[in-house]
Amino acid sequence: MQDNDQETDVVGEEIRATDEVVEEIQTEGNPEGEEARVEVPLTPEAEALKWKEAAIRTAADLDNYRKRMARERSEDLRFARSGLIEELLPVFDNFSMGLQMAEQDQDSMIYKGMAMVKGQMEDFLSSQGVKEVAAEGVFDPNFHEAVAEEEKEGAEAGEILYVKRKGYLLHDRLLRAAAVIVAKAPEAETQTGEAAE
Repeated sequence: MQDNDQETDVVGEEIRATDEVVEEIQTEGNPEGEEARVEVPLTPEAEALKWKEAAIRTAADLDNYRKRMARERSEDLRFARSGLIEELLPVFDNFSMGLQMAEQDQDSMIYKGMAMVKGQMEDFLSSQGVKEVAAEGVFDPNFHEAVAEEEKEGAEAGEILYVKRKGYLLHDRLLRAAAVIVAKAPEAETQTGEAAE
């Protein structure tokens, strides 16, 4: 019986000593006496749950990364030839101008051969996803580049009059803006507009 009392006293002293050490640790780093957080060890079930959640989050992050990489790779493949096509466009423009000059003699073999080659070039561009920018109607700065303004009767201000150089889209992304000449407001309108201000 006496041994039990001694053991209880020893255990009690150890607990008090541990409490004192914890109090020292809590107040040591905090001069204002704020209590520091003491980490309580997790139960095995809580530890397993914590790691399971971490594994699920990591698996979801990896899956999202794979999907993003697949999407980016698909986009890269879709637009991989854009640089080459962009460099070919001036050649295509010059060829089209040559064809217009040869058009004067449509019965010549040169014209017929050039027309066939132009058709093949157009087929190639369309198979690569290249489309011509529509250059009719009202000027749109997202697709058109205004190189000049001209007055024209019956035309509204900002209306496209002529196309100087065709523009192209690659899979709905602008490859080259169309260079256009747009109608400007008649001088009388601009002067009356300035006078009204």
